Amino acid sequence: MGILERFWLVILIAAPLAAIVAEPAPIAKDDCPDRCGNVSIPYPFGTREGCSYNEDFLISCNDTSSPPLAFLAKSNISVTNITLEGRTHITQFIAKDCYNAFGVRINNNYAWLNLDLDGSYTISETRNKFVAIGCDTVAFARGFQGNKTYTTGCITQCSRTDYVASDKCSGIGCCQTSIPTRTNYIEVAVTSYYSHTGVWNFSPCSYGFIVEESKFNFSSNLLLDLRNVSRVPMVLDWSIREKNHTCKTEKANACQRNSECVPIDDDGYRCKCLKGFEGNPYLDGGCQDIDECVDPNLNDCKGMATCINTEGSHTCLCPKGYDLVNGTEQGCVANNRHNWNLILVPAGIGGLALLLVAGTWLFWGYNKWKLIKLKQKFFMQNGGLMLQQQLSNHEGSAQTAKIFTVEELKKATNNFDESKIIGQGGYGAVYKGTLGDGRIVAIKKSHIIDQSQNGQFINEVVILLQINHRNVVKLLGCCLETEVPLLVYEFITKGTLHHHIHNKNKASSLTWEDRLKIAAETAGVLSYLHFGTSTPIIHRDIKSTNILLDDSYTAKVSYFGISRLIPQDQAELSTVVQGTIGYLDPEYLQTSQLSEKSDVYSFGVVLLELLTGEKVFSIDRAEEERNLSMYFLSAIKDNCLGKILDGSIVNEANIEHLNEVANLARRCLNVKGEERPTMKEVAMELEGLRMMTKHPWVNELRDAEEVEYLLGETSDKSGHDFDVSGSMSIVSNTFPNQVEFAIRKGR
Repeated sequence: MGILERFWLVILIAAPLAAIVAEPAPIAKDDCPDRCGNVSIPYPFGTREGCSYNEDFLISCNDTSSPPLAFLAKSNISVTNITLEGRTHITQFIAKDCYNAFGVRINNNYAWLNLDLDGSYTISETRNKFVAIGCDTVAFARGFQGNKTYTTGCITQCSRTDYVASDKCSGIGCCQTSIPTRTNYIEVAVTSYYSHTGVWNFSPCSYGFIVEESKFNFSSNLLLDLRNVSRVPMVLDWSIREKNHTCKTEKANACQRNSECVPIDDDGYRCKCLKGFEGNPYLDGGCQDIDECVDPNLNDCKGMATCINTEGSHTCLCPKGYDLVNGTEQGCVANNRHNWNLILVPAGIGGLALLLVAGTWLFWGYNKWKLIKLKQKFFMQNGGLMLQQQLSNHEGSAQTAKIFTVEELKKATNNFDESKIIGQGGYGAVYKGTLGDGRIVAIKKSHIIDQSQNGQFINEVVILLQINHRNVVKLLGCCLETEVPLLVYEFITKGTLHHHIHNKNKASSLTWEDRLKIAAETAGVLSYLHFGTSTPIIHRDIKSTNILLDDSYTAKVSYFGISRLIPQDQAELSTVVQGTIGYLDPEYLQTSQLSEKSDVYSFGVVLLELLTGEKVFSIDRAEEERNLSMYFLSAIKDNCLGKILDGSIVNEANIEHLNEVANLARRCLNVKGEERPTMKEVAMELEGLRMMTKHPWVNELRDAEEVEYLLGETSDKSGHDFDVSGSMSIVSNTFPNQVEFAIRKGR
């Protein structure tokens, strides 16, 4: 047998073997879960920070349920399926309006869905329908397309059940209509004309909902049976949206090798594997070649022709003495040409190549060994063992930090050039850098390390790995292979809140709405730390220099070097007093007993800065006014709050709102911690005020029960909880006979 024949024999044997041993293509990033219960989680989605493309594609997995349940981002939107073709299947609440036999309303709620996730999700107009069911039913749907609003609806009335078609939504007992394109917020409300009197025995309720069309089959039984159903399936369309990155401008960031960019309107896109490839186009190496030779239906090789797979395609080869003829059943036709094939493999060249490879490998191995020893030295010096032990005690962290090499960070900062420094303090310096993938980051470099700084460095890493909140500066990773440890954070563009408040030029551009937004977002973070994490966290150093702002003045809380985890069975801890004078809780300063109320006091001081524009301590003020907290409380007592408020906001802000925020600050500054509100209460009050500022017409509903929802937590008769920061909820007993809408588009 000749060399060429043996070559083809190897190919023919190896091809089916390769198909047998081939592993399934991955759908998630390395070391990231690819399932949550019964739901597959393909990248760009992920269940932890670092596992998803960005926070809009973060899936919260509730492992306490059996099976575990998946939720979209930081919401209570239940996810049932995700496809790489741009579909996210969820379940959504039904709006109901029910009566008893005497025409007395016994239950009324409306359903709403807020996809306030930078436009990444919209309600699919091609796969959903708006449906109204009942024999005395008026149903409305009000929605937003970006900043545009619309209202649509259905009316259905019938006096007898035999008028209702049993197998289709014909308009009697059931009517349906389409959903406008690119809707990212919608709320559904239902009511009736005659309180269901006369039809109560077969239609006691009105129902309204948006449902996946392919999974909705109407029957007359639903007139009664829907009373016991709370959710229905719905489909969302998803796409990636990045500033300055679209299919038209340049290759989108998310699309990897062997994939193409598919535009979704003007701003969004999805990725798709090229023809001849399959897999996940968002993963590096995710689009893998399809072996058309494995399945005869995928190739056109006929008769004697042998299929040879190529990248993205295949080719058909004929045996020696035959030519390929496409379009015939034979495939290969004999020819009269004499073919000579000669393959020479010089043994001398092969041996030399082998020697070079071995020498190179030995040299590389020696240098690798030296580098490993050096890294081990710095790892030990920088408290790596302590950090490793802490991380092992906190498995299941909210996000995963990358371990950067020192070469990456030197390149990002031009070898830590002084021109890259954007902040300095007792801990060290912060550099602005640009990673190889184009991301701009902030790199925190400590001074020469000592044991006391070791603890703060490790503490900050451990705390941040457990935090999953959009208003907390993200820890992207760290580097332990240098003489001093390095932390890498996302870069926040506009610097600190302190700089904006106390710089006259910048303070004038910080509107009251901006300040209220910053206060509400910071309070939301502290509420999350105290009540939303598995082990409560006390920040311990809340101040305006530790609150950063991005381009849209979104607050980002930073620096967790002295934060503390509080065991569930303890209300407070006895610790060495740490913090910043002026923000420090006087009760903690006196007793050394640290509690959640210590953060409340510090936040109250930040509220004062936002209200007054004054520094926390200033020798430029009169002696009795040098301490801002004392100055403020004195002004409140003397009923002369106006003289201390920042003049740039007095003219634009609602005076009542200013008074309410000032009163909230006063309560936070109570000397006794037990008399201060919790951060959850503070966050809800600020969010309610912010909504009134953002939507002034909400004030017209102040006497209605809707306002109770805006200013606190409640639940309906069926046990649903409400949260002013949630993305989806039901509100009970809020609609009179005429339908009223109270738009709640809170973050």
